[in-house]
Amino acid sequence: MWNFISGYTPLRLTEMTHDTSIGGERHQFPSTRFSLIELARRGNREERERALDTLISAYWKPVYKYIRLHWKKENEPAKDLTQEFFLRLVEKRLLDQFDPARARLRTYLRLCVDGLVMNEDKAAQRLKRGGDCSFLSLDFESAEGELGFLQIAAPDDPETLFGREFSRSLFELALHRLQRECDEKKKSVHFQLLELYDIEDGGRERTYGEVAQRFGIKPTDVTNYLSYARKEFRRIVLDELRSMTASEDEFRHEAQTLLGVKP
Repeated sequence: MWNFISGYTPLRLTEMTHDTSIGGERHQFPSTRFSLIELARRGNREERERALDTLISAYWKPVYKYIRLHWKKENEPAKDLTQEFFLRLVEKRLLDQFDPARARLRTYLRLCVDGLVMNEDKAAQRLKRGGDCSFLSLDFESAEGELGFLQIAAPDDPETLFGREFSRSLFELALHRLQRECDEKKKSVHFQLLELYDIEDGGRERTYGEVAQRFGIKPTDVTNYLSYARKEFRRIVLDELRSMTASEDEFRHEAQTLLGVKP
């Protein structure tokens, strides 16, 4: 597990905005990508399933942690409520009721979670029936382990808490994608340097010469490889964020919140 994911706040990843541009010229954004939200609402069955899988991957940890931290639920009830929330998201097509003109997606989802928790007795009865539910495979053990680095009695307001955990989840997904892409392009050293300097926080005590010797590259390569990995990470974060927002305004607001990028 990467330190910045487990920690209370991301380590230095937002600082990347200061040394190089973000996926192109500074302050430019990726071109419009068809929103996962629209695919989940209006796509064919296969498109809806893929879109929902992606959205659930990004939001299940924030939902679980939000229920644990804000609503102060114990582990087992929080797991049940998280399962129930995403079953409702799919079965009751909650995204069909989402209006991007009235709220951001994560605000809408958080309010839906609040409504579920306030009616948790009904949710518990449904889950006890069991037979009519297709339970999702979610790694609650990893999410629970990350809670050890957070305050159970979180002082933040609900929106800040949920937004922070969504940011953490999105960064985690982006890092996994970056690692896959670097491996496919035979640039694994680029990713390892990003881990060393910006994730594990173990590179600052070493000179570029020492790091170059460790990886069998030139000192100048350390600078170039690290710059490439940082730029690609930001590109992926924005690309993933683009697909998970319903409007240009929402995308720009979330990008500024996540990475300090201004339109």
